[in-house]
Amino acid sequence: QVQLVESGGGLVQAGGSLRLSCAASGRTFSSYAMGWFRQAPGKEREFVAAISRSGGSAVYADSVKGRFTIARDNAKNPVYLQMNSLRPKDTAVYYCAAARSAYGSSREAGYDYWGQGTQVTVSS
Repeated sequence: QVQLVESGGGLVQAGGSLRLSCAASGRTFSSYAMGWFRQAPGKEREFVAAISRSGGSAVYADSVKGRFTIARDNAKNPVYLQMNSLRPKDTAVYYCAAARSAYGSSREAGYDYWGQGTQVTVSS
């Protein structure tokens, strides 16, 4: 069993930055590919970014490419989502997820564990 806890959400003005963190406990963190998803009010949850088990490969949704960066430090546990040039459309609850695979997926079904989410609000 893996427990995931997100942190770092909050309120920021458009154009600003936030860094989300996801801490995992319960099993060896480096055994899992990790992903970030988000869900805006009234919308379905959508893929944001994913990183491989080793940290050597990352993929992004087109909507965040060039603005968001996913990273991990297997020695220290957390996986991070650095979000720059934030837009009001980025407002959502952001979820961290872990997958028992080498590479992260853009599909929710590819993940085995989920965090509770952290709210990100971007004001215009």
